[in-house]
Amino acid sequence: MSRYDPETELELNSGAENQQGFRHNIKINWLIVSAIATIILWQIPWGNYLLYPFSILATWFHEMGHGLTALFLGGNFQKLEIFANGSGLATLSGSLFLGRVGRALVAAGGPLGPAIAGSLFILAGRNRKTAKYTLLFLGALLVVSALIWVRSVFGALVIPLWGIAILGIALRAPRSFHVPAIQFLGVQACVSTYHQVGYLFTYRVVINGQGIPSDTGQIAQQLFLPHWFWASLICLISIFLLVQSLRLSRE
Repeated sequence: MSRYDPETELELNSGAENQQGFRHNIKINWLIVSAIATIILWQIPWGNYLLYPFSILATWFHEMGHGLTALFLGGNFQKLEIFANGSGLATLSGSLFLGRVGRALVAAGGPLGPAIAGSLFILAGRNRKTAKYTLLFLGALLVVSALIWVRSVFGALVIPLWGIAILGIALRAPRSFHVPAIQFLGVQACVSTYHQVGYLFTYRVVINGQGIPSDTGQIAQQLFLPHWFWASLICLISIFLLVQSLRLSRE
């Protein structure tokens, strides 16, 4: 014999919802802590050793940001080189839409592209289905990029391994692991701007023995304002995208 009590049912439902919300908040707080910890560790010499695999992934995000922005604006993405010290170089050619503005956008695509992609990854983690498909997309893109664009020996070895690992998570890991995995990778993409924050505030750098203007140096050449202004703006935009995507993922 049983008796239906709507008030008791309401209390049970409310308790379940509160417990689910509590668990979700723990996940978001963990992502925030991981973002802060990653940024801090990247600024410490021994921290780079701990985060070395993610440093290489951050370089891939950065250089792909340049290359895909160039393709979007009508240019050519010739090759992508990633080196064992964590540096990278995207070789581009061809004329771009929007002239000087287009060239500035391609330069900004390196530090900003990953932040945009990372915020989308975090939002994709709002449910398990989109989380899995996004992991599949990211893993496949890593493998395809290695086949089409990566031309350094180190990059050709490491980038496919990253792709296979992420595809393995999407296909073999429990579904409950897909959401934290894609959101963690999204956070890593967003904070990759701070992988070498000093680089953004440097006008000229040396990569693989070649002296070239930094990304913000190239933006300054095209749009005239000083490189430190663009560096500050990129940092602020990256923080904004990370915070907003985390906030929306709470809802």
